[in-house]
Amino acid sequence: MEFEYSKKTKMYMEQLQDFMTKYIYPNEKVFHDQVDAGPTRWQVPPIMEELKAKARERGLWNLFLPESERGAGLTNLEYAPLCEIMGRSPIAPEAFNCSAPDTGNMETIERYGTEAQKQQWLQPLLEGKIRSAFIMTEPKVASSDATNIESSIVRDGDSYVINGHKWWSSGIGDPRCRILIFMGKTDAKNPDRYKQQSMILVPRETPGIKVLRMLTVFGYDDAPHGHGEVLFENVRVPASNILLGEGRGFEIAQGRLGPGRIHHCMRQIGVAERALELMCKRSQNRVAFGKRLAENDITLERIAQSRIEIDQARLLVLHAAYMMDTVGNKAAKQAIAEIKVAVPNMTLAVVERAMQLHGGGGVSQEFPLAAMWAHSRTLRFADGPDEVHRRQIGRLELRKHGLAPPRTCGSASTSAAPSPISWPATRPGGRRRSRCRPRRPTPRAACSTAWRRSPAWPAAVPPSPTAPRSSPMRSSSAAWAPSASSPPAASATCSRSAA
Repeated sequence: MEFEYSKKTKMYMEQLQDFMTKYIYPNEKVFHDQVDAGPTRWQVPPIMEELKAKARERGLWNLFLPESERGAGLTNLEYAPLCEIMGRSPIAPEAFNCSAPDTGNMETIERYGTEAQKQQWLQPLLEGKIRSAFIMTEPKVASSDATNIESSIVRDGDSYVINGHKWWSSGIGDPRCRILIFMGKTDAKNPDRYKQQSMILVPRETPGIKVLRMLTVFGYDDAPHGHGEVLFENVRVPASNILLGEGRGFEIAQGRLGPGRIHHCMRQIGVAERALELMCKRSQNRVAFGKRLAENDITLERIAQSRIEIDQARLLVLHAAYMMDTVGNKAAKQAIAEIKVAVPNMTLAVVERAMQLHGGGGVSQEFPLAAMWAHSRTLRFADGPDEVHRRQIGRLELRKHGLAPPRTCGSASTSAAPSPISWPATRPGGRRRSRCRPRRPTPRAACSTAWRRSPAWPAAVPPSPTAPRSSPMRSSSAAWAPSASSPPAASATCSRSAA
């Protein structure tokens, strides 16, 4: 892997940094003031359209979209540092037409859409005239396992009829949102659970789409973008709107979510960098107990640790981008899963240190740190929770060593080697021992329900030869007579015997 950025990347980096300094940072407050000043928060601030026009004039437009003539011709590795720069401001990605979920949706239509679909929806998205939303998560099932999705897409003549209850439909609040990519089941009875789902294009104004409410993220509404809970009732769209064909939803999801995940992580590096910058400035300007905060060793340690963690995470992201460029998204799935876990957690740690250094201001609207923390925390759920990615990484690691991943609880073991410890199949008294959680035989007390041992007392340990008879840590074969410091004894005696 080559660590030096290409000449094209360096050129774009210089132009982006200049644009951010001149136009983005000075207008962050203007953006939020315009959102607050309107009759509704679900409107487009005029400043955003002005920024988009300036960025497009300078050729800083659609910098993503690798392997496509419609993009800037950058690889994932070349785009990574540019996306990081955009991530330093919450309003910057949209100004360059590189914001989620539009980037992922545009890549989806570019990769899997027909020419007619590209002409109708991709072209206006690339021009920044409309926006989009991705509709997948459902409130009634654990959507981290996408096979749980219950929404239906049913063929009816030359149309599909869609029914479902969705939420966290990001982008649905924007008045420019015109197209939705909807995931549901076209064949719920297919024995292959990964071929039951399909994706279909749904125009936003189609009858039967009802936004029930807009959701908040730690109190933030993220207007005018927003995240909605949406009901689809008998929504009818042409059969030609299906993407790639029935039963290909999982295939599309894997192709879409890979770039989406790495883009999130690229931007998160920028968030962490800005938080560290704020931390350094605050430590130089703030005085407490007669000296600047920067003169305290603990402050220096926190700054150093943040720098170390950011640089580590950046290298991990660049490695994932390199893998996507060289071996493809599918082969790079472990690298993508690794950054999806590591980067948001790193960003949270850095932002947390910056907030601590800012005191009460750090959790207020005076600084962007609280909003940074809230957004970064959601990324431990978005595009798959940490637990799902860790599970995938662990299973892939086992396969490298010739070991089959363990099955779920209750199924036969597939481990290549037997467990070194064999536990009895039954417990004392004849009760069958669980095969899912084997335990060592432990002493069990037969106690009266009138008195129960305090949970704060120590568990049973091997007896001490010098321990007095009143000690609670007794031999498992001896009667237990509570000491004067013990809880009040009940009238019934309590004996302990070996289980």
